[in-house]
Amino acid sequence: MESTVLTARGLTKRYGSAAALDGLDLELPQGKIIGLLGPNGSGKTTFIKLAAGLLTPTSGELRICGEKIGPATKAVVSYLPDRPAFSKGQRISQLLEFYGDFYADFDRSRAEGMLTALGISPDTKLGTLSKGNQEKVQLVLVMSRRARLYLLDEPIGGVDPAARDYILNTIITNYDPSATVLISTHRADEIREETGKSLDELFREVFKCIPNC
Repeated sequence: MESTVLTARGLTKRYGSAAALDGLDLELPQGKIIGLLGPNGSGKTTFIKLAAGLLTPTSGELRICGEKIGPATKAVVSYLPDRPAFSKGQRISQLLEFYGDFYADFDRSRAEGMLTALGISPDTKLGTLSKGNQEKVQLVLVMSRRARLYLLDEPIGGVDPAARDYILNTIITNYDPSATVLISTHRADEIREETGKSLDELFREVFKCIPNC
């Protein structure tokens, strides 16, 4: 098993003359929860989309579990976009079926258990839920895969503290400790102002009973 889940060497992505990423060198170790912090426009989403296989680098190399980005890496990466990815007219049951058909590592029973705990019926249409619950449903689907790398783009952006605590708890308690979770956020300063704690301190306080976090 690879001890390094993701490796970037000289990773560059340009949009015309503007460089979103310029010669990035990075390694993400196995079995860690890692924060990707920075303001909007600093390249966080671009990097996550490159790792998810949704963008192609201008130059440089990116590997996941030793493999170049492609079908093999998409099979072990679970990606949460920074905005809703599903039609609001879809029922939760349809989303469960989609994930079950598309991803071999999707644990439907785990997803159903988390939805039950939230009081959300699979017959519910996504658009009838509050914005916070829509985001929770999408997170439930992403975290119910048995992935090697979870890429979570702004999962705590724009949610209230109660929803934020639920999201962080879901992330911590529903991933394999041998996997890696990358969480991007531009809200590190806001969280520090709200709580008087850094993002790292908040994680450690909320999840102090969980080892290796």
